[in-house]
Amino acid sequence: MFKKKVLGNEKPRGSVVTVKNRLIERVNKRRGDITIPIVVAIISAFGAVAVYSAGSYTAKKNYSDEFFFLRKHILGVLLGLASMFFACLFDYRRTKKAGVPLVIVSAVLLSLVFVPGIGVESYGAKRWIGFGSFSFQPSEIAKFAFVFFTAGYFAKYPERVNTFKGILPVVAVGGAICLLVIAEPNMSVTMLIGGVMLGMLFFAGVPLRRIALFVVPLILAVPVLIVAEPYRLKRLSAFLDPWASPKGEGYQLIQSLYSLGSGGFFGVGLFNSRQKYLFLPFAESDFILSVIGEELGFVGVTAFLFLSLFLISRGILVAARAKDLYGSLLASGITLVYALQVIINALVVTGSIPPTGIPLPLVSSGNTSVIVFSSAFGVLYNISKNSI
Repeated sequence: MFKKKVLGNEKPRGSVVTVKNRLIERVNKRRGDITIPIVVAIISAFGAVAVYSAGSYTAKKNYSDEFFFLRKHILGVLLGLASMFFACLFDYRRTKKAGVPLVIVSAVLLSLVFVPGIGVESYGAKRWIGFGSFSFQPSEIAKFAFVFFTAGYFAKYPERVNTFKGILPVVAVGGAICLLVIAEPNMSVTMLIGGVMLGMLFFAGVPLRRIALFVVPLILAVPVLIVAEPYRLKRLSAFLDPWASPKGEGYQLIQSLYSLGSGGFFGVGLFNSRQKYLFLPFAESDFILSVIGEELGFVGVTAFLFLSLFLISRGILVAARAKDLYGSLLASGITLVYALQVIINALVVTGSIPPTGIPLPLVSSGNTSVIVFSSAFGVLYNISKNSI
């Protein structure tokens, strides 16, 4: 009889399971998608190894220190992880009004690269601001500043997507940033920002027929930009037939293909690249994926791209689950910047598109890129932590 009474007062098993699931769900919400910072840390650590391998010989020859690039990169990784940790804790919702100030600061910094004594020129391009031994690349900041601006703009008044006048400020800001970047000149980042602009308009809900109004001019602008600079025409010719100038414009692409081809399926072994011995220019930065392919082979490149794809998929999931429009657009934009940059870099080193200088995020040597991307992924994690 006592047994029957107890059973009669028990809650159905289903309700216990429901309560348990709710508790687990709350814990997961509080913790967020922890795989995001973990994968970022793994890719960053892998990048440090790759930078040392790809740049050790060049560093030893040019700076009498084989660890020159590695030390700089490790500093960037540590600062990036610290900034990511801070961004993980900082509530992303408090940045809703930060878009306009960030865009203004980015525009000022992009303008300063042209000021003598402040801007730093390298290989004919003015893309850096330098103070003594310290330098950084403003365009890396501008990419994400535009994402913050667009997310805040549409989140404040979502109905703006329904009119041409409503989306014009976003296009104007994106166009202004593109003009400043192309003047450096930096066509690769210009096209990247243009792609991010179109993507953000789509994610915000702008009708495709209105987006098409901006796609056509962007497509028409590409050949104009190529013709405007003779070196771009040479790069295009090198892409179409690199063997026409094997010691000129086609040299870098040929060496990149040699590097990837030598790697085969399993690679020649870590630290055993031959192309890094001054055959492949910018092996530690823009073409680091070629060295990874040579040393770790198809398997190593596939493993890296799988990690990148996993990170992209988590970003898409965070955007879909975000509790507000601002968080959704912010997550979408951060993920889109990373995805486009990985894709463009991979296409360049494999000769699938004309050669252009754009680093592999979290991997290539370049502290500004590492720090900014790490911070952005910290924001992405914070959005996941505050999702419902």
